[in-house]
Amino acid sequence: MSSDPRGVLHRQTPPPDATVRYGDHPDQIADVRLPPAGSPARPLVIVVHGGFWRAEWDRSHISPLAAGLAASGYPVAQLEYRRTGQPGGGWPGTFADVVAGVTAIPQLMGFGWAPPVLLGHSAGGHLALWYGLAGPAPVRGIVALAPVADLAEAHRLDLDRGAVAALLGGGPAEVPDRYAEADPSARTPPPVRSVIIHGSRDRHVPVEISRKYAATTRADGGDVALIELPEVEHFALIDPQSSAWPAVKNALQSMH
Repeated sequence: MSSDPRGVLHRQTPPPDATVRYGDHPDQIADVRLPPAGSPARPLVIVVHGGFWRAEWDRSHISPLAAGLAASGYPVAQLEYRRTGQPGGGWPGTFADVVAGVTAIPQLMGFGWAPPVLLGHSAGGHLALWYGLAGPAPVRGIVALAPVADLAEAHRLDLDRGAVAALLGGGPAEVPDRYAEADPSARTPPPVRSVIIHGSRDRHVPVEISRKYAATTRADGGDVALIELPEVEHFALIDPQSSAWPAVKNALQSMH
């Protein structure tokens, strides 16, 4: 087991097998990791990284998770997207990139129109849940790890010192239409199965956000499961060396 919760963010992994481009911007790309030869056929997993949508965090920090999934037999694409603090990031560019990437990547990787599974962590969990509501191409299911599932509440709590305001250009009172469009908690439930995994010791995204989102979504008829892991913090969910890893793999297995 890893002794440093944040150690996974800088852990070295093998380079990706390929990189595909879904747009002209340098960040409109995805790193591809393939399973070992002879692995049973499994659905493509598109991984959406977190980092509170900020430019200083790119897809590289979630490479251990992506490499772990590939070693477990899944073809994986680590989606990159424009983020706040760089030209085109935030509203609406970040959201447009997720739509474009999730729509194009299965075909770029040779999966045709076969729906992928979306797996997102933290801010990436928010984007995965949002795509499940707004995306034009179908997905098989969503696995959201410690997602920022309620943007209005995250803004109220001032998570990561103004991260939501930076993403949307203000608070709910200033840009209410953007919150209505971008906040999963303000929308009807996604039409696909979602599994949320959240650690009870998460200090970056409070587990209460996932509890409320899951309860509300179920009450509205949505198919969502919440798996709350005791004694687990934020970064353990993307660490194949952590005690949380079996729960992540089990959630993916439930999608096929």
